[in-house]
Amino acid sequence: DTGAVTLCLPQDVQAEALDVPSGFLEKRMWRIERRLPDAAALTRALDLIAAAKRPLIVAGGGVIYSGASVALAMWAQASGIPVAETQAGKGSLPYEHPSAVGALGVSGTAAANALARTADLVIGIGTRWSDFTTMSKSAFAHPDVRFVNVNVAEFDAHKHSGVALIGDARATIVALAEVGHRVDDTYRAEATRLARAWDAEVERLYTIGHAPLPAQSEVIGAVNAAAAPEDVVVCAAGSLPGDLHKLWRTRDPKGYHVEYGFSTMGYEIAGGLGVRMAAPERDVFVLVGDGSYLMLAQELVTAVQENVKLIVVIVDNHGFASIGALSRAVGSAGFGTHYRYRTAAGLGLDDGGEHGDVLPIDLAANAESLGVPAIRVRTIPELREALASAKAGSACAAIVVETDRYEAVPSYGSWWDVAVGEISEDAEVRAARTRYESGQGTQRRYLRPPA
Repeated sequence: DTGAVTLCLPQDVQAEALDVPSGFLEKRMWRIERRLPDAAALTRALDLIAAAKRPLIVAGGGVIYSGASVALAMWAQASGIPVAETQAGKGSLPYEHPSAVGALGVSGTAAANALARTADLVIGIGTRWSDFTTMSKSAFAHPDVRFVNVNVAEFDAHKHSGVALIGDARATIVALAEVGHRVDDTYRAEATRLARAWDAEVERLYTIGHAPLPAQSEVIGAVNAAAAPEDVVVCAAGSLPGDLHKLWRTRDPKGYHVEYGFSTMGYEIAGGLGVRMAAPERDVFVLVGDGSYLMLAQELVTAVQENVKLIVVIVDNHGFASIGALSRAVGSAGFGTHYRYRTAAGLGLDDGGEHGDVLPIDLAANAESLGVPAIRVRTIPELREALASAKAGSACAAIVVETDRYEAVPSYGSWWDVAVGEISEDAEVRAARTRYESGQGTQRRYLRPPA
């Protein structure tokens, strides 16, 4: 297993000279082991796949890290098994692949979530099965659902009482595909129909024509259209990651970079800087909300200093819209989620009541003060024009677009375990608690012993 490494040296040690053998510093080729799973476990997994009537593949980040996208595309094409994607696994298949059904989970598509509910076998490849992916263990509702888990980490491979295939994603996919299993034509046609219906829904949301301010989905559509297949979108926090997971049409395994640690605010510009430095041949579109932008905007200075081109699209809804929506969902009223002056009554609530005046925050002027040319747009045609100009340029550019915070992308048959107060005098909270308890009734433990 791999992960981040921190090297800490005391200041006095850093100043000391050290004799190092020259061979220690010579370049060398490190060969990554592509481990195959245990043969008996592989046989059990193949038996489950052969017996399954409604299998579903869930592609996680391990598919990307293993370079397994081509192998997965070939297996899915040959077998007809539909493929859903986690946040980390988005881009495992290009969106137009005939087996691709899009995002799964809390921020999932109607197609993927519908297939998950009725899947009798779920094949997780390189996923940790986070609560966002499993909808807090409510996504897979078939009474006899079984799991096959391909993972280099033994801990994750055994989750949900699955058959643990501890090994490299690409090598294991090739081994699973050699059997040549194909799903029933009726099931393949059902998955195709759901995927096409979802693609039509994406197009509707891209072109919804909301006024007077555009919807966030329209902004995503404009950026997606402006990006070349090899370009990268970078995002991290707020409502944008969930909307991108649903709506972004990925065409390259490395074209989607979302740091989804439950809204790591401020990562976007710094992360985009790193992506562009690692892949200077790709344009990088940083999608960032106003709340997250204000957390760590100063890395624009580094981008200017190092002459690293970023196209930064700042989605301005004048506050913390995501937290406001989550607050409303649990029966509360979004306390302090608008950028407005405090009044004698307080900061105001996200309930349509009285608020103080809007704070005079000028995000375009802020970006310009950090050395980045910025433009404000109010319509989608203006946004498209600004994106084309930024794409054609060679330097950093910032585009600020206002959106309607209340015109949200729907959820599609998803649920997330966000607890609601058990006792409250507020009728809205009590109603939310009733909905919450209803959702809890859909949760599963998946304790059935593996085959």
